[in-house]
Amino acid sequence: MATRFELLQSELTAAPRTWLVTGAAGFIGSHLVEKLLKLEQRVIGLDNFSTGDRRNLDAVRETVVAEAWSQFRFEERDITRLEECRRAVAGVDYVLHQAALGSVPRSIEDPLRSHASNVDGFLNILVAARDARVQRFVYASSSSVYGDHPALPKKEDSVGRPLSPYAATKLFNEVYAGVFARGYGMPVIGLRYFNVFGPRQDPNGAYAAVVPRWFAALARGEPVKINGDGLTTRDFCYVANAVQANLLAATTVSRGAVGCVYNVACGVRTSLLDLHERIRALVAARLPEVAQLAPVFGPERAGDVRHSLADISLARDLLGYEPTHSLEKGLREAAGWYLRDEQVTTDAQRASRNSSAFTP
Repeated sequence: MATRFELLQSELTAAPRTWLVTGAAGFIGSHLVEKLLKLEQRVIGLDNFSTGDRRNLDAVRETVVAEAWSQFRFEERDITRLEECRRAVAGVDYVLHQAALGSVPRSIEDPLRSHASNVDGFLNILVAARDARVQRFVYASSSSVYGDHPALPKKEDSVGRPLSPYAATKLFNEVYAGVFARGYGMPVIGLRYFNVFGPRQDPNGAYAAVVPRWFAALARGEPVKINGDGLTTRDFCYVANAVQANLLAATTVSRGAVGCVYNVACGVRTSLLDLHERIRALVAARLPEVAQLAPVFGPERAGDVRHSLADISLARDLLGYEPTHSLEKGLREAAGWYLRDEQVTTDAQRASRNSSAFTP
């Protein structure tokens, strides 16, 4: 029997719509653009390249046929400017809002910048989408909103106190979305991502996520640094699962599904020590000397929660969400990309490529 997502893909191909993906040059955003173009949709991509990478869009162009690429229009715009948001949403059916400044440490170091992008920018695109009367507004929230709430697994109706400015910005997003749903009848859905990973995720820089950073370190023959004792747990989610959740949320006709927020994860808890073993084994298959490389341990990172595990039953019941990729399957799929020599670059090289021309 076909899954809801399999049926949806056929439905979309038969009746193309127009989508706006903010943060289109980012990790998750570029995967959304790619999937939508492969489903023969009309797609507008918006990004200001503050954290997005032009090479991500180049990679999308290489993976889709020329006819599909012709249905993509890229606009270099900044969501902190309301008028630019208004121009971007004109004529759009669905908005998939991914643009944000991620990273807990980044937000601790520069809370004002995180607030400007993640709260002010969010409100701008929300207002623009409301005024354009889009059919659905789906936005990226975060598991960080659970904060210090101790219960496991994490359920959507129980959140704690935010532990970082980043978490606070995502909680603000959910509050504003709820207000717009109740006050204006706006069709909004939030997705609380849990530790999404996959190809095109930047392995470099101070704010790189753990999975690409560890692949890159081991590929260079360097030991992985684990913050804390390694017993911290996370619910790691492959990017294809996040893409599925976005498309299901944008198109669901389930009664009561709109106006909610959903966990997007696999519902499986993995310790950092276990993650390290899995990644090391994949790297060692190519570089055998890595097999004996032990991790080093440092202090726990400020703003991090100790344990994280999602209850995904609400997304299953109301959206038809069913993860296609476990952690192991996702790591195997992503390993080839993470281990490409050109992915281990310096910050200077990355800045240089982002300053190059991008031709949509």
